[in-house]
Amino acid sequence: MKNGTSKTVITGLSKLANGIAISANAVGTIVVLLLVLVVNYDVVARGIFNKPFLGAVEVVQFSMVLIVFLQLPDVVRVDRLTRSDGFLTVLGDRYPRTHNFIRRVINTVSAIFMTLIAIAIWPEFVEMLETRDYYGIPGVFTAPWWPIKLTIFLSAALCAIIFILKVVLKADNFELVRVPEHEEEDPS
Repeated sequence: MKNGTSKTVITGLSKLANGIAISANAVGTIVVLLLVLVVNYDVVARGIFNKPFLGAVEVVQFSMVLIVFLQLPDVVRVDRLTRSDGFLTVLGDRYPRTHNFIRRVINTVSAIFMTLIAIAIWPEFVEMLETRDYYGIPGVFTAPWWPIKLTIFLSAALCAIIFILKVVLKADNFELVRVPEHEEEDPS
Protein backbone atom coordinates (compact mmCIF):
# COMPACT_ATOMS: atom_id res chain seq x y z
CA MET A 1 0.00 0.00 0.00
CA LYS A 2 1.37 3.41 -0.94
CA ASN A 3 1.90 6.09 1.72
CA GLY A 4 -0.90 8.32 0.35
CA THR A 5 -3.34 5.43 0.18
CA SER A 6 -2.55 4.25 3.71
CA LYS A 7 -2.98 7.80 5.04
CA THR A 8 -6.35 8.03 3.27
CA VAL A 9 -7.45 4.70 4.76
CA ILE A 10 -6.31 5.71 8.26
CA THR A 11 -7.99 9.12 7.93
CA GLY A 12 -11.21 7.40 6.81
CA LEU A 13 -11.00 4.99 9.75
CA SER A 14 -10.42 7.98 12.05
CA LYS A 15 -13.53 9.73 10.72
CA LEU A 16 -15.57 6.54 11.12
CA ALA A 17 -14.34 5.97 14.70
CA ASN A 18 -15.03 9.60 15.57
CA GLY A 19 -18.53 9.40 14.10
CA ILE A 20 -19.32 6.25 16.06
CA ALA A 21 -17.93 7.82 19.26
CA ILE A 22 -20.05 10.93 18.79
CA SER A 23 -23.14 8.80 18.12
CA ALA A 24 -22.53 6.62 21.17
CA ASN A 25 -22.16 9.77 23.26
CA ALA A 26 -25.52 11.00 21.97
CA VAL A 27 -27.14 7.68 22.87
CA GLY A 28 -25.55 7.91 26.34
CA THR A 29 -27.03 11.38 26.74
CA ILE A 30 -30.47 10.02 25.81
CA VAL A 31 -30.04 7.31 28.45
CA VAL A 32 -29.27 10.06 30.99
CA LEU A 33 -32.48 11.87 30.05
CA LEU A 34 -34.49 8.64 30.30
CA LEU A 35 -32.91 8.01 33.69
CA VAL A 36 -34.05 11.45 34.85
CA LEU A 37 -37.58 10.56 33.77
CA VAL A 38 -37.46 7.24 35.63
CA VAL A 39 -36.19 8.84 38.85
CA ASN A 40 -38.73 11.68 38.67
CA TYR A 41 -41.54 9.24 37.97
CA ASP A 42 -40.46 7.15 40.96
CA VAL A 43 -40.33 10.21 43.25
CA VAL A 44 -43.77 11.46 42.17
CA ALA A 45 -45.38 8.00 42.21
CA ARG A 46 -43.89 7.24 45.62
CA GLY A 47 -44.73 10.62 47.18
CA ILE A 48 -48.18 11.30 45.76
CA PHE A 49 -49.67 7.89 45.01
CA ASN A 50 -47.65 5.73 47.43
CA LYS A 51 -46.92 3.45 44.45
CA PRO A 52 -43.17 3.52 43.78
CA PHE A 53 -41.73 2.36 40.48
CA LEU A 54 -40.69 -1.20 41.26
CA GLY A 55 -37.23 -1.78 39.89
CA ALA A 56 -36.15 1.87 39.93
CA VAL A 57 -32.93 0.98 41.74
CA GLU A 58 -32.11 -1.75 39.22
CA VAL A 59 -32.84 0.58 36.29
CA VAL A 60 -30.53 3.23 37.76
CA GLN A 61 -27.72 0.72 38.32
CA PHE A 62 -28.16 -0.75 34.83
CA SER A 63 -28.25 2.71 33.24
CA MET A 64 -25.13 3.98 34.98
CA VAL A 65 -22.97 1.32 33.33
CA LEU A 66 -24.56 2.08 29.97
CA ILE A 67 -23.98 5.81 30.36
CA VAL A 68 -20.31 5.45 31.31
CA PHE A 69 -19.40 3.06 28.53
CA LEU A 70 -21.49 4.77 25.85
CA GLN A 71 -19.81 8.11 26.55
CA LEU A 72 -16.26 6.87 27.17
CA PRO A 73 -15.14 6.70 23.50
CA ASP A 74 -16.09 10.33 22.91
CA VAL A 75 -14.30 11.37 26.09
CA VAL A 76 -11.18 9.61 24.76
CA ARG A 77 -11.68 11.24 21.35
CA VAL A 78 -11.65 14.79 22.71
CA ASP A 79 -8.92 14.15 25.32
CA ARG A 80 -11.17 14.78 28.31
CA LEU A 81 -10.12 11.79 30.39
CA THR A 82 -9.50 12.57 34.03
CA ARG A 83 -5.73 12.50 34.35
CA SER A 84 -2.89 14.71 35.39
CA ASP A 85 -1.55 16.54 32.34
CA GLY A 86 0.28 19.23 34.32
CA PHE A 87 3.69 17.71 33.65
CA LEU A 88 2.97 17.24 29.95
CA THR A 89 1.64 20.78 29.64
CA VAL A 90 4.82 22.26 31.10
CA LEU A 91 6.95 19.86 29.09
CA GLY A 92 5.12 20.70 25.85
CA ASP A 93 6.19 24.33 25.88
CA ARG A 94 9.88 23.63 26.48
CA TYR A 95 10.43 20.21 24.92
CA PRO A 96 7.74 19.49 22.32
CA ARG A 97 9.42 16.34 20.94
CA THR A 98 9.70 14.79 24.41
CA HIS A 99 6.11 15.85 25.14
CA ASN A 100 4.86 14.18 21.95
CA PHE A 101 6.86 11.02 22.65
CA ILE A 102 5.47 10.68 26.19
CA ARG A 103 1.92 11.37 24.96
CA ARG A 104 2.30 8.63 22.33
CA VAL A 105 3.58 6.19 24.97
CA ILE A 106 0.60 7.02 27.21
CA ASN A 107 -1.80 6.52 24.27
CA THR A 108 -0.11 3.21 23.42
CA VAL A 109 -0.42 1.93 27.00
CA SER A 110 -4.05 3.13 27.09
CA ALA A 111 -4.77 1.24 23.85
CA ILE A 112 -3.25 -1.91 25.36
CA PHE A 113 -5.39 -1.62 28.50
CA MET A 114 -8.58 -1.03 26.51
CA THR A 115 -7.75 -4.02 24.32
CA LEU A 116 -7.25 -6.17 27.43
CA ILE A 117 -10.63 -5.01 28.78
CA ALA A 118 -12.30 -5.92 25.48
CA ILE A 119 -10.61 -9.33 25.44
CA ALA A 120 -11.57 -9.99 29.07
CA ILE A 121 -15.23 -9.01 28.67
CA TRP A 122 -15.87 -10.93 25.42
CA PRO A 123 -16.20 -14.40 27.06
CA GLU A 124 -18.55 -12.92 29.66
CA PHE A 125 -20.70 -11.45 26.89
CA VAL A 126 -20.83 -14.79 25.05
CA GLU A 127 -21.72 -16.63 28.27
CA MET A 128 -24.47 -14.17 29.17
CA LEU A 129 -25.88 -14.35 25.65
CA GLU A 130 -25.93 -18.17 25.68
CA THR A 131 -27.26 -18.64 29.23
CA ARG A 132 -29.77 -15.78 29.02
CA ASP A 133 -28.65 -14.73 32.50
CA TYR A 134 -30.55 -11.73 33.82
CA TYR A 135 -30.11 -8.96 36.33
CA GLY A 136 -32.69 -7.88 38.91
CA ILE A 137 -35.41 -9.40 41.03
CA PRO A 138 -37.79 -11.86 39.35
CA GLY A 139 -41.32 -10.55 39.46
CA VAL A 140 -40.15 -6.99 40.10
CA PHE A 141 -37.66 -6.07 37.40
CA THR A 142 -35.32 -8.16 35.28
CA ALA A 143 -33.10 -7.35 32.33
CA PRO A 144 -30.61 -9.47 30.43
CA TRP A 145 -26.91 -8.98 31.20
CA TRP A 146 -25.65 -9.39 27.65
CA PRO A 147 -26.46 -5.83 26.41
CA ILE A 148 -24.31 -4.38 29.19
CA LYS A 149 -21.44 -6.77 28.44
CA LEU A 150 -21.72 -6.00 24.72
CA THR A 151 -21.69 -2.26 25.42
CA ILE A 152 -18.55 -2.62 27.55
CA PHE A 153 -16.86 -4.72 24.84
CA LEU A 154 -17.72 -2.34 22.00
CA SER A 155 -16.77 0.71 24.05
CA ALA A 156 -13.39 -0.71 25.06
CA ALA A 157 -12.69 -1.81 21.48
CA LEU A 158 -13.58 1.61 20.10
CA CYS A 159 -11.45 3.34 22.75
CA ALA A 160 -8.53 1.08 21.81
CA ILE A 161 -8.99 1.99 18.13
CA ILE A 162 -9.11 5.71 18.93
CA PHE A 163 -5.96 5.47 21.07
CA ILE A 164 -4.19 3.55 18.29
CA LEU A 165 -5.25 6.18 15.75
CA LYS A 166 -3.87 8.90 18.02
CA VAL A 167 -0.53 7.08 18.06
CA VAL A 168 -0.46 6.31 14.32
CA LEU A 169 -1.65 9.74 13.23
CA LYS A 170 0.74 11.50 15.60
CA ALA A 171 -1.77 13.76 17.30
CA ASP A 172 0.83 16.52 17.30
CA ASN A 173 0.89 16.61 13.48
CA PHE A 174 -2.59 15.47 12.56
CA GLU A 175 -5.70 16.47 14.45
CA LEU A 176 -8.46 13.90 14.74
CA VAL A 177 -11.87 15.00 13.52
CA ARG A 178 -13.22 17.32 16.19
CA VAL A 179 -16.59 18.93 16.49
CA PRO A 180 -16.33 22.49 17.83
CA GLU A 181 -17.81 22.66 21.31
CA HIS A 182 -18.15 26.42 21.43
CA GLU A 183 -18.46 29.11 18.80
CA GLU A 184 -15.17 30.82 18.16
CA GLU A 185 -15.31 34.46 19.16
CA ASP A 186 -13.96 37.02 16.72
CA PRO A 187 -11.13 38.87 18.53
CA SER A 188 -11.74 42.09 16.55
